[in-house]
Amino acid sequence: MKKLKKSKFMDDFKKFILRGNVMDMAVGVVVGGAFTAIVTSLNNDILTPILGIFGGTDFSYLTVTLGSGENAPVLHYGNFLTAVINFLITALVIFVMLRVINKVMDKLSSLKGEEEAPAPTTKKCPYCMSEIDIKATRCPHCTSVLEEKNE
Repeated sequence: MKKLKKSKFMDDFKKFILRGNVMDMAVGVVVGGAFTAIVTSLNNDILTPILGIFGGTDFSYLTVTLGSGENAPVLHYGNFLTAVINFLITALVIFVMLRVINKVMDKLSSLKGEEEAPAPTTKKCPYCMSEIDIKATRCPHCTSVLEEKNE
Protein backbone atom coordinates (compact mmCIF):
# COMPACT_ATOMS: atom_id res chain seq x y z
CA MET A 1 0.00 0.00 0.00
CA LYS A 2 2.83 2.41 0.84
CA LYS A 3 4.58 1.63 -2.46
CA LEU A 4 1.39 2.49 -4.36
CA LYS A 5 1.18 5.94 -2.71
CA LYS A 6 4.83 6.64 -3.43
CA SER A 7 4.38 5.61 -7.07
CA LYS A 8 1.38 7.95 -7.46
CA PHE A 9 3.34 10.75 -5.82
CA MET A 10 6.25 10.26 -8.24
CA ASP A 11 3.87 10.09 -11.22
CA ASP A 12 2.20 13.33 -10.13
CA PHE A 13 5.62 14.93 -9.63
CA LYS A 14 6.73 13.86 -13.14
CA LYS A 15 3.56 15.34 -14.65
CA PHE A 16 4.17 18.59 -12.77
CA ILE A 17 7.83 18.86 -13.81
CA LEU A 18 7.20 17.98 -17.44
CA ARG A 19 4.27 20.38 -17.79
CA GLY A 20 5.04 23.09 -20.35
CA ASN A 21 4.74 26.14 -18.11
CA VAL A 22 7.13 24.68 -15.52
CA MET A 23 9.72 24.03 -18.21
CA ASP A 24 9.20 27.56 -19.59
CA MET A 25 9.73 28.96 -16.10
CA ALA A 26 12.94 26.95 -15.69
CA VAL A 27 14.26 28.25 -19.02
CA GLY A 28 13.30 31.77 -17.97
CA VAL A 29 15.24 31.45 -14.72
CA VAL A 30 18.35 30.20 -16.53
CA VAL A 31 18.15 32.92 -19.19
CA GLY A 32 17.44 35.51 -16.50
CA GLY A 33 20.56 34.45 -14.60
CA ALA A 34 22.69 34.73 -17.73
CA PHE A 35 21.11 38.09 -18.55
CA THR A 36 21.86 39.33 -15.02
CA ALA A 37 25.49 38.31 -15.43
CA ILE A 38 25.69 40.28 -18.69
CA VAL A 39 24.12 43.39 -17.16
CA THR A 40 26.36 43.15 -14.08
CA SER A 41 29.42 42.89 -16.30
CA LEU A 42 28.22 45.83 -18.40
CA ASN A 43 27.80 47.91 -15.26
CA ASN A 44 30.98 46.84 -13.44
CA ASP A 45 33.35 46.67 -16.40
CA ILE A 46 32.09 49.45 -18.67
CA LEU A 47 29.60 51.91 -17.15
CA THR A 48 31.04 52.29 -13.65
CA PRO A 49 34.56 53.15 -14.88
CA ILE A 50 33.11 55.61 -17.41
CA LEU A 51 30.97 57.23 -14.72
CA GLY A 52 34.06 57.21 -12.48
CA ILE A 53 35.79 59.51 -14.97
CA PHE A 54 33.12 62.16 -14.41
CA GLY A 55 32.81 61.61 -10.66
CA GLY A 56 36.50 61.03 -10.10
CA THR A 57 35.95 57.65 -8.43
CA ASP A 58 34.67 54.14 -9.01
CA PHE A 59 31.30 53.58 -7.27
CA SER A 60 32.11 50.10 -6.06
CA TYR A 61 34.83 51.38 -3.70
CA LEU A 62 32.72 54.06 -1.99
CA THR A 63 32.46 53.34 1.73
CA VAL A 64 31.66 55.04 5.01
CA THR A 65 33.20 53.84 8.29
CA LEU A 66 30.83 54.08 11.23
CA GLY A 67 32.77 54.76 14.40
CA SER A 68 36.43 54.32 15.00
CA GLY A 69 38.81 51.47 15.61
CA GLU A 70 39.73 48.31 13.78
CA ASN A 71 36.35 46.62 14.18
CA ALA A 72 34.21 49.62 13.21
CA PRO A 73 31.39 48.71 10.84
CA VAL A 74 31.80 49.82 7.23
CA LEU A 75 28.93 50.69 4.90
CA HIS A 76 29.78 49.79 1.30
CA TYR A 77 27.26 52.14 -0.29
CA GLY A 78 29.18 52.06 -3.57
CA ASN A 79 28.16 48.42 -3.97
CA PHE A 80 24.57 49.47 -3.32
CA LEU A 81 24.79 52.18 -6.00
CA THR A 82 26.19 49.61 -8.40
CA ALA A 83 23.29 47.25 -7.62
CA VAL A 84 20.78 50.07 -8.20
CA ILE A 85 22.40 50.88 -11.54
CA ASN A 86 22.28 47.16 -12.45
CA PHE A 87 18.58 47.10 -11.60
CA LEU A 88 17.81 50.21 -13.64
CA ILE A 89 19.73 48.92 -16.66
CA THR A 90 18.00 45.53 -16.42
CA ALA A 91 14.57 47.14 -16.08
CA LEU A 92 15.27 49.46 -19.03
CA VAL A 93 16.44 46.62 -21.29
CA ILE A 94 13.45 44.44 -20.37
CA PHE A 95 11.08 47.38 -20.93
CA VAL A 96 12.55 48.06 -24.38
CA MET A 97 12.45 44.36 -25.28
CA LEU A 98 8.80 44.06 -24.23
CA ARG A 99 7.85 47.18 -26.19
CA VAL A 100 9.50 45.77 -29.32
CA ILE A 101 7.88 42.36 -28.81
CA ASN A 102 4.45 43.94 -28.24
CA LYS A 103 4.78 46.08 -31.39
CA VAL A 104 5.77 43.04 -33.46
CA MET A 105 2.90 41.01 -32.01
CA ASP A 106 0.43 43.85 -32.73
CA LYS A 107 1.62 44.06 -36.33
CA LEU A 108 1.39 40.30 -36.76
CA SER A 109 -2.08 40.15 -35.26
CA SER A 110 -3.29 43.06 -37.42
CA LEU A 111 -1.92 41.33 -40.53
CA LYS A 112 -3.53 38.09 -39.46
CA GLY A 113 -6.81 39.87 -38.74
CA GLU A 114 -6.85 41.44 -42.21
CA GLU A 115 -6.24 38.14 -43.95
CA GLU A 116 -8.67 36.01 -41.98
CA ALA A 117 -11.71 38.23 -41.51
CA PRO A 118 -14.40 35.61 -40.95
CA ALA A 119 -17.75 36.01 -42.64
CA PRO A 120 -20.50 37.10 -40.24
CA THR A 121 -22.72 34.30 -38.95
CA THR A 122 -25.37 36.48 -37.34
CA LYS A 123 -27.42 39.56 -38.11
CA LYS A 124 -29.83 41.82 -36.19
CA CYS A 125 -33.55 41.62 -36.61
CA PRO A 126 -34.64 45.07 -37.88
CA TYR A 127 -37.82 44.87 -35.76
CA CYS A 128 -36.68 43.69 -32.30
CA MET A 129 -32.89 44.19 -32.73
CA SER A 130 -32.17 40.63 -31.48
CA GLU A 131 -29.13 38.75 -32.73
CA ILE A 132 -30.29 35.97 -35.10
CA ASP A 133 -28.72 33.52 -37.54
CA ILE A 134 -27.73 35.13 -40.83
CA LYS A 135 -29.75 32.60 -42.84
CA ALA A 136 -32.98 33.13 -40.88
CA THR A 137 -36.06 34.27 -42.82
CA ARG A 138 -38.17 34.76 -39.70
CA CYS A 139 -37.02 36.16 -36.34
CA PRO A 140 -37.30 33.51 -33.60
CA HIS A 141 -37.81 36.25 -30.99
CA CYS A 142 -40.52 38.50 -32.48
CA THR A 143 -41.62 36.15 -35.33
CA SER A 144 -41.35 38.95 -37.90
CA VAL A 145 -40.83 37.91 -41.51
CA LEU A 146 -37.42 39.13 -42.66
CA GLU A 147 -36.42 40.24 -46.13
CA GLU A 148 -34.48 37.75 -48.24
CA LYS A 149 -31.26 39.78 -48.41
CA ASN A 150 -28.69 39.58 -45.60
CA GLU A 151 -28.33 42.72 -43.49
